[in-house]
Amino acid sequence: MPITVAHAIHVGELPTLHRDPFDRLLISQATLEHLPVITPDPGFKKYDVDVIDA
Repeated sequence: MPITVAHAIHVGELPTLHRDPFDRLLISQATLEHLPVITPDPGFKKYDVDVIDA
C-alpha cells in the first residue's frame, strides 16, 4: 500500500505505545484505511486497530 501524507501525519499523532517506526506506520495505515493487521506482535493490540493473530 502506498504511504500517503495522511498516514505519515497520523503516525505522529499516535501514542507511543509501540516504539518500532515501521509498525507504527502499519498501525496508522490500518486505522485510516479501516483494515485489520495480521501479526503475532501483541503491541498492536494496544491501539484501536483490528488485529488478526498470526
